[in-house]
Amino acid sequence: MNRIRLRTAFTLLVILVLAFLLLAPTKVQPVAWAPSTAPSLTTGVYAENQTLKALEMAGAPNINGPEALLLEDGFLITGLHDGRVVRTSIDGKTLDVLINTGGRPLGLARHPDGRLIIADGVKGLLALDAHGQLSTLSREVDGVPFGFTNDVTLDRAGHYAYFSDSSSRWGYGQDGEAIIEHGGDGRLLRYDFQTGKTQQLLDRLEFANGVTLGPDEAFVLVNETGAYRISRYWLSGPKAGSHDLFIDNLPGLPDNLAFNGHNRFWVALYAPRSALLDGTAGRPYLRKMLVRAMMVLPKPVENRAFVLGLDEEGKVIANLQDASRGNYSPLTTAREYGDWLYFGSLTASHMARLPLGKALQHPKN
Repeated sequence: MNRIRLRTAFTLLVILVLAFLLLAPTKVQPVAWAPSTAPSLTTGVYAENQTLKALEMAGAPNINGPEALLLEDGFLITGLHDGRVVRTSIDGKTLDVLINTGGRPLGLARHPDGRLIIADGVKGLLALDAHGQLSTLSREVDGVPFGFTNDVTLDRAGHYAYFSDSSSRWGYGQDGEAIIEHGGDGRLLRYDFQTGKTQQLLDRLEFANGVTLGPDEAFVLVNETGAYRISRYWLSGPKAGSHDLFIDNLPGLPDNLAFNGHNRFWVALYAPRSALLDGTAGRPYLRKMLVRAMMVLPKPVENRAFVLGLDEEGKVIANLQDASRGNYSPLTTAREYGDWLYFGSLTASHMARLPLGKALQHPKN
């Protein structure tokens, strides 16, 4: 009798789980696509290593989600999960609050006139002046509001801000839904400080994320997290106004992106690619079930610190990783300043850094 009851209970449980996976309400409408086979993490240019195990803490401790990162006059500036933009000494002994945006500051850039330009995932493109006054620069383009303003970079003249709207359909905190849906509603945008107008440069991007200008400001790059690639939009020269791929089929989900101003780009990978996500890419109904499972289960991502260095042609010149227990992940920002490579994270409790020489001495394939 007990066995029958147990079997009946188990059967009912299975039915309830299946009913939840098949019928629970969700806004996600997955689009079928066909990713390339993921590169190897055991051999070749992306082979696993523990270079990032040597990270040291930088800036104040016990802060929540220092995603954005600027180094100015020996101080680190970052945006936090609670909406604060803070400035901290590298040794972590001082911490000053510059502003609380009331949203989620994700990208930072300094305008030549002294204003701090903020890409806020909730509030849009913002500016903080020297008097502590916060203003909104842009919240929509062509009548379509920003859903998830993510990163920003400025040209040297301070004429334009180039920034990303990860998704016009999904908001901050819904990155998993947006990436699984693969709806191509991300955009690369340009704000004109002289006219106050915003222009769309690229649309149909798969979760537009990190943005940076290249050498001589000839092009701007934008990470497409959901497609494992970096797209390039040409700003000058014979290709001006056109776009192509800077690098494709990355081994992970590219998050933020930075140029050192000379000859290197740094790409922070949120996590390695998931065999589950890639394997269900062509089966929308299975991906919808995965979204429902994520309502109660953790996202299927590996906790691995992962950063790539790229040259001016998109060739991998540095591969930095750490998959050991307690690693600094998700590592979402990497920026080169002087003799150091600095790191930020969407969820970690501090920033980190690594001597640049150590980052560049890793064996290359």
